[in-house]
Amino acid sequence: MSKYYTRACNFYYGKSSLEMLKKKKAFPLNGNKEISFDTVEILSKKDKRKINIDKINSLENHLKKKIKKDLKNIIKKKSFCKINLKEPLLIGVLNLTPDSFSDGGKYNQISTALKRVKLLLSAGCKVIDIGGESTRPGSKVVDKDIEWKRIKNLIKKVRNYKFLLSLDTRKTFIMQKALSYKLNIVNDISAFSYDQQTINFLKNTKLPLIINHSKGVPKTMQKKPYYKNVLLEIYDFFSKKIELLRKSGIKHNNIVLDPGIGFGKNLKHNITIMNNISIFHSLGFPIMLGSSRKRFIKKISGKNDSNSRLGGTLASCIHAAMNGVQIMRIHDFNEISQGIKVFKSINK
Repeated sequence: MSKYYTRACNFYYGKSSLEMLKKKKAFPLNGNKEISFDTVEILSKKDKRKINIDKINSLENHLKKKIKKDLKNIIKKKSFCKINLKEPLLIGVLNLTPDSFSDGGKYNQISTALKRVKLLLSAGCKVIDIGGESTRPGSKVVDKDIEWKRIKNLIKKVRNYKFLLSLDTRKTFIMQKALSYKLNIVNDISAFSYDQQTINFLKNTKLPLIINHSKGVPKTMQKKPYYKNVLLEIYDFFSKKIELLRKSGIKHNNIVLDPGIGFGKNLKHNITIMNNISIFHSLGFPIMLGSSRKRFIKKISGKNDSNSRLGGTLASCIHAAMNGVQIMRIHDFNEISQGIKVFKSINK
């Protein structure tokens, strides 16, 4: 029997959404009445079709049961770290590295890093993602002591600052060290596969976490990445990771799913993911998009400078917001925040 997947689509916003909900012609997405949908796409590895929600009861029993189960996850209200996700949550990026693809070397001095933190906080940033090892395509593994040396002074300095620290690392050693100072969220791009001790660390600490999808290791992941069906393979990857966490004793729901734009994907893969990103709502957790300044923008626009990809980043973030994506990991906090606010105001 074929395996089926459910993707919410045909969205309504603001007043249009409220009217559709009042007429009971749509369902709220993620418990947010300001965005709703009246259609689902039913996918399998062989085919796909779209149906209006009022046609679900006419489906064959096994498929109807599957769709209704997925709908419960799509409709339910979601939060992360007690943050209401009715408005998109923007996570500010701070790389304390000499070689990150966009801002490498810019913040690897404590003075500039601290200035960046204060700037993000003054702009309203609630979560800052700090990393001491670049995992850009082509990068090499950094020794754990070097990685810790890069971030420790800043983490010590900001331990009493009012924001949530997300740590971008693959190493349990770094997580353990940071736990003594300020650590609120673990953002491991290897999805806990790099270090076998990470799962136990997450179980013992009960820390919120981000499940990232990447294919291969950073050094080689962009060398002809291949998928039979990129969308469904990432969905299955998330499903298996969630199952692994549950079997390992991690029962909380402070979990975010990041499909990993640019991590083991070519341009076609990235576009497919962003066009269909609402499929991941049926897994029941918030979705994060990390499209900020990524190479796909260069490939589409022809612009080479990673610091000149603001327009492409904003376009991808607004598209994500239109598909109910709740979290975006970004470099240009003020500009993206402004763009999202204007978009939402226009659609009220």
